[in-house]
Amino acid sequence: MDEQTATDYSLALPGAWLDCPWGPGSTVIKIGEGRGRIFVHLVETRLSVKCGRTREEADEWLDRYPEQARVMPYDGRFGWNSLDYTIPEPELIEAIRDSYRFAAAALPKSQRPDGYEAI
Repeated sequence: MDEQTATDYSLALPGAWLDCPWGPGSTVIKIGEGRGRIFVHLVETRLSVKCGRTREEADEWLDRYPEQARVMPYDGRFGWNSLDYTIPEPELIEAIRDSYRFAAAALPKSQRPDGYEAI
């Protein structure tokens, strides 16, 4: 997987939209109205996603991919990890989907896209 593939996949999810809240080079994908909720941070060599509801759940990625997964700076305590694009694509797609579901579930019900749980 590469940055463009991750972007295309993420934007294909219901209600997803692209934003650069901190200027050029800070590409994120959000869900929800207004400011929305970030579910993917994209950079050239890796993506960052919420990998678990807790830090302990997210640590499973660190155990599976010790050389390719790391705790995301600043947001790591909330279950966010940075994952290298060298991790197998099906695994990264699973991580994006999970992060999407976590973000959608945190939105007010009126802003959740129909069928987000089935993604």
